[in-house]
Amino acid sequence: MARRIDIEAHPSRRAAGGSTEAAAHGGEVAGIGGADGAGRAGETAQTLDRGLRLLHLVADEPGGLTVTEAANRLGIGRAAVYRLAGPLTAHGMLRRDESGRLRLGAGVLHLARRAQPLLAEGALPALRRLAEQAGATAHLTVVEGAEGVALVVVEPTWTSFHVAYRTGARHPLHRGAAGRAILAGREGSPDPVSSSGELQAGAYGVAAPVLGVPGLEASVGVVALAPLDVETVGAQVRVAATDIAAALG
Repeated sequence: MARRIDIEAHPSRRAAGGSTEAAAHGGEVAGIGGADGAGRAGETAQTLDRGLRLLHLVADEPGGLTVTEAANRLGIGRAAVYRLAGPLTAHGMLRRDESGRLRLGAGVLHLARRAQPLLAEGALPALRRLAEQAGATAHLTVVEGAEGVALVVVEPTWTSFHVAYRTGARHPLHRGAAGRAILAGREGSPDPVSSSGELQAGAYGVAAPVLGVPGLEASVGVVALAPLDVETVGAQVRVAATDIAAALG
């Protein structure tokens, strides 16, 4: 029986005549297929695009953005930023701090938690393959603040000894292969990163960043109780990271 060794590392008017009026207008009732309807659809799409861009801009600034800064970056007026921020604030996606700067709201965290099962589902097949190939515990680590969090963990089925790496385990991004791979990914490097004893004495890790998935900062890695062949395992980890990016993209 395999032994598991634990280690620890977040008002449009309605047509009165119904189908008769619709037929008389050749399908342009309520703007469907008409120039006015196309114009309104275009305006709606533009508003949605700007709102999402605003959300991304605020997310990329830990200190938040003033309305003027947001307007300059979006190339629109301050009044337009206020109109965009209103619905986003009402839905909890944005908030205004005491100085009036726009910051992310708690609604973003709610969406993130709802997305975690989808991430896990997409990552599991590649992680299972990786764990069996490497004979080591495989994991998907995602960024939460300044830490890496093990979101999905898969253990190999055929080894006598392996690491029981807890789902939810946290560690600083600058320590351990998983976190440092994420930092390397921020610089655009897809290369695997290795570590030895950085999170737990006697534990070895190899990880590679998951790149090309908008809004996701993550890495795929393995952790073992013996030194790993970085060249061989690194190639396996990088393939797993690419497969997961394709599954989630």
